Amino acid sequence: MSTEAAAGERTAYITCVLCEASCGLEVKLRDERITSIRGHEGDPLSRGHICPKGVALQDLHEDPDRLRRPVRREGDDWVEMDWDEAIELVAQRLVAVERAHGRNAIGVYLGNPNVHSLGAMTHGANLVRTLGSRSTFSATSVDQLPHQLMAWALYGHQFLMPVPDIDRTDLLVLIGHNPMASNGSIWTVPDFPGRRRELASRGGKLVVIDPRRTETAKVADAHHFVRPGTDVWVLLALLREVLALGASPAAYVDGIAEVRRAVEPFTPEVAQAFSGMPAAAIRGLAADLHGAGAAAVHGRMGVSTQAHGVVCQWAIQCLNIVTGNLDRPGGTMFTSPAVDLVGHKLLGAGHLGAWRSRVRGLPEFGGELPVSVLAEEILTPGEGQIRALMTIAGNPVSSTPGGGRVDEALASLEFMVAIDIYVNESTRHADVILPPTGPLERDHYDLIFHTLAVRNTARWSPALFEKPEGARHDWEIARDLALAVIRARGEKPSLVEQGRFRLSPRLIVDGLLRVGPARMGVKKLGKRPGGVDLGPLVPVLPGRLATPEQRIDLATPVALEAVAELADHLDVGPLALSDGELLLIGRRHQRDNNSWLHNATRLTRGRARHQLLAHPDDLAARGIPDGSLVRVRSAAGEVTVECQASDDLMPGVVSLPHGYGQGKRPGVRMRHAVEVPGASINDLTDPTRTEQVSGNGVLNGVPVTVDPA
Repeated sequence: MSTEAAAGERTAYITCVLCEASCGLEVKLRDERITSIRGHEGDPLSRGHICPKGVALQDLHEDPDRLRRPVRREGDDWVEMDWDEAIELVAQRLVAVERAHGRNAIGVYLGNPNVHSLGAMTHGANLVRTLGSRSTFSATSVDQLPHQLMAWALYGHQFLMPVPDIDRTDLLVLIGHNPMASNGSIWTVPDFPGRRRELASRGGKLVVIDPRRTETAKVADAHHFVRPGTDVWVLLALLREVLALGASPAAYVDGIAEVRRAVEPFTPEVAQAFSGMPAAAIRGLAADLHGAGAAAVHGRMGVSTQAHGVVCQWAIQCLNIVTGNLDRPGGTMFTSPAVDLVGHKLLGAGHLGAWRSRVRGLPEFGGELPVSVLAEEILTPGEGQIRALMTIAGNPVSSTPGGGRVDEALASLEFMVAIDIYVNESTRHADVILPPTGPLERDHYDLIFHTLAVRNTARWSPALFEKPEGARHDWEIARDLALAVIRARGEKPSLVEQGRFRLSPRLIVDGLLRVGPARMGVKKLGKRPGGVDLGPLVPVLPGRLATPEQRIDLATPVALEAVAELADHLDVGPLALSDGELLLIGRRHQRDNNSWLHNATRLTRGRARHQLLAHPDDLAARGIPDGSLVRVRSAAGEVTVECQASDDLMPGVVSLPHGYGQGKRPGVRMRHAVEVPGASINDLTDPTRTEQVSGNGVLNGVPVTVDPA
């Protein structure tokens, strides 16, 4: 929505699309130049909150390094192309690979920004469907596959993921989760700092379990260190103790007896031996969870990106269910979104192992293979080898396990096309880059994040600026490329296909909003600054469940088989480390968004954040001065980076931020980003180490050595 003021001045209300918080912003313009960006005080979800990324939307829009026309690579140079010429070239090259090697020889990688773009959500899947390849990958299997897999196993749909009702809870337990920095993840919780203060003001408690005293841990009532990769033993012990105190699940929950038997071996003492978290602290937290008026347990990247991520997410859901806190105000709850993608069956429910990867045999989930196999599927000869790749808003060299190996793989492709706005560590290998419009040049509605929000709201965000002449939106690129591929095959699109592609995102959302609880279309919603407030989360179970007979079976074989395997190896003990090895974890900063905002100068100025953090005792034991350069080695590779002593780290643990190191590879055309110091953590993560059930990359608890450089 925009309001006109003096001549040449206007105020607009838009949604920030740079993280999951989806904050409402108030933007002032003069002569179509942004003069200020601030949080919108009247927004019922974000309540005036804004972080530095929101202000940097202006930098992204004005960035001279952002591509605005299609380009093709000629040696070390990039040459602009006409749109129709570029689309036709890409379609012809992809179909040539398909004819020579089959459809699975074309790989697709979907990056995280896709979920932040309405057009990518409405039309990207249609493009992937047209290509028809099983060699499809996404950022899902970097950080959240276990979460989605467990939602499918317990609730019947991969996007039925309950979120903590922080505005009414008495006890919030966060595990491997740092919303003070991330603004929430698989949990749209804008203004977490304010909501944490409100929790405290009503006598509630925040407890954090993490190997690092994170920004969230520093504002918690209690923080417990845990050895990286060992959360599973803590969670199973918590579940055991809570069940011993007495379960109070809903009537539609089955499998309690089987769960009780499965977790019996996992005593707090066992958990302490593996994790370092004291048995007494585990028993105390279990008692608090059992006795709280309303409690919510939530785990994110830290528990998903380890060897037992699926069991971790299962145990977390079980804790909320057996304490009676699922579907309870102040517990964990499902949303009632104005656009119900699950209810309208617009998103696939999920399936596991319908096919497996060619080389290592890892299972697909929901039609996607784990990205940990991407490099080997490109580099390993044989039938089904990936010969061409399309990346859409993704940077797998920086963002996925074994970045060096992925870099090598991309360089070997017969053809690569990228739908992206930058020449980055991955797209530098592309033969053609098709740049869509920027975030401020397109309409937006949060199809996913309204589904994960702490309050039921609806907000239409019209484009702040008109689409520049000669530019194309991402949905238009997907439409045009899909239709060109169909033509290149010598086929004609069906009437259904034509309709699916030609319907604009605005028209799609308009229709869905009219049949939802908002009962208004885009035009009317767009006149409401901040959108509409549909109220707090409300109980919706069992009716919201997508399982057979709308029941929850906690004894899902996907989890219990993995738990039994853990129980069989309790005598093995924690991961054995060689002399001098440390355990590497990642971290995020509020000013970062994966790998693609380091070209915004206002986000990188001030205190450096790229260093390897290490406990002072670990540096001293290796004779490493604080602030010096160190060489960090793993089974996958090595990097050189500055170190910084920090007693926020558990002894034996080191931490690198995600998304750095743009200047380490030639050809990246992001002039400021390449000057930002640091190294890519994914040059150290090992793609052969994967989560035991899903194949999600193990990014947490990577054994490394650290020596003076």
